Amino acid sequence: MYQEKYSVVAGPEGFISPAAAMMGVELPDRGQALIEGEITSQDQALSHIAKKLLGAKNPVIFPGPLLLWNWSKTVGKKAALIKELAQECNAKVIPMADYRPKYPKINPEVEINPNHPNITIWHNEIDVCIFVGVHCHYANVALKLIRAGTNCYTIALCAEAGHEDAMVSLRDVDENTIDSLLKTVKAAKTND
Repeated sequence: MYQEKYSVVAGPEGFISPAAAMMGVELPDRGQALIEGEITSQDQALSHIAKKLLGAKNPVIFPGPLLLWNWSKTVGKKAALIKELAQECNAKVIPMADYRPKYPKINPEVEINPNHPNITIWHNEIDVCIFVGVHCHYANVALKLIRAGTNCYTIALCAEAGHEDAMVSLRDVDENTIDSLLKTVKAAKTND
């Protein structure tokens, strides 16, 4: 399977990058996070994310449907915090396309040519990106595509168990986690 320790770092890694899970990277437990395939504390990951965002030339936040649809009471607060985070680190916000299949009628021009996040990253010269509010199944595929063909540093703010294919992954992200990240970014800016 794998012989040496595998680090999840920016690519391009090749046409088909291996799934980090197949290379021995494990998801963190509650209260923990991943940085480049290593399990670490959530606080360490928050500081690392702040450093990456503030050091980026062109950071972008990709909010997905789970953040854009306003499907629960907490989504509005999360969205407001993400907007503030973007302003704090001069990040662009590019909403994820609605990637759900539209059955029973399919528009082939849209559905057969879906959004490819790696192409979005190439065309916008994005060096650091955050996925937030993206369904896990879509995030897993998109993170592999990005790692395979770009040098973009990926960060996943996941409401579930996290993503081993992101360079940094926080799990169980709620409005308190996003608020903590925002405070960490603000503190890092004042310390510079």
